[in-house]
Amino acid sequence: MSESAADDPIRPEPQLLGIYLNDHLAGSTAGVQLVRRLARGLRGTPLEEPLAGLADEIGADRADLLAIMGELDVPIRRYKLYTAAAAELAGRLKFNGHLLTRSPLSTVVELEMLRLGIEGKASGWRTLRAVGAARGRPDPGRLDRLIDRATSQAALVETLRIRAAARVFGVPA
Repeated sequence: MSESAADDPIRPEPQLLGIYLNDHLAGSTAGVQLVRRLARGLRGTPLEEPLAGLADEIGADRADLLAIMGELDVPIRRYKLYTAAAAELAGRLKFNGHLLTRSPLSTVVELEMLRLGIEGKASGWRTLRAVGAARGRPDPGRLDRLIDRATSQAALVETLRIRAAARVFGVPA
């Protein structure tokens, strides 16, 4: 009789945490680039200020992730950062009805991508919180603050996304 994977005893693989955190670092790198570009592209609009503040917060979250990786002795895999930067650049190519200019639909789609990234970041913080509870690090209070900040960021982006979609599709927000 064969055993299922769920019946196998836990055999931690130390390199998996490094892979996991580097994947989140890559996503964070792309997210910082995306929100900064969004804020620049919407200069002079009501979305500029909240996006600029959000860019600062997401940049601080990335710095927190780097610090946590240092505390856990996880090396940074630069190739993943370069891949993330290239993916963010490629993500700018959208077939949205405008060839050479920015489509209003771009804002809606990019805010949706940003929201997904923030939700992924929050999941990463929650995973680290669970792992940290068993290991005694990273600091659970720090992770709780990061989780709360990600929740606030997701709510802000959702508000901005609804406002942008209403404008694009000509309906009241």
